[in-house]
Amino acid sequence: MAETAQKITAGSELPPLELRVRRADLVRYAGASLDFNPIHWNDRVADEVGLPGVIAHGMYTMAIAGRLVTDWLGDPGRLVEYTARFIRPVIVPNDADGALVELSGKVRDVREDGTARVDITARFDGKAVLGKAIAIIRV
Repeated sequence: MAETAQKITAGSELPPLELRVRRADLVRYAGASLDFNPIHWNDRVADEVGLPGVIAHGMYTMAIAGRLVTDWLGDPGRLVEYTARFIRPVIVPNDADGALVELSGKVRDVREDGTARVDITARFDGKAVLGKAIAIIRV
């Protein structure tokens, strides 16, 4: 449901979102982003560089976390700014289930300039994967 029907206030929580990341998603993202690094699709290469398995692209993880906000707003054009740090990878197994990423968000403050700050939490396997994930939106 788009937030436009309600007033955005500090402390408002966004509806949580759970998304599955599968290897096919990584292949599609690689094609769109032109990031064909084999750590995002090849178990042997991921193992050789010391990773626990194939990992999702950091920008893909950031993008799906941003979807939490744009789905809530109902208008992606209201997303003014979005930043995050990559603090832990999302390991994507080669199976039908993939990796579950759990997303939540909360309006931290509403500003006099007609914008608001939303703090986003993205978790995989119970641990945060993005740090300082902040969206600035038009109210």
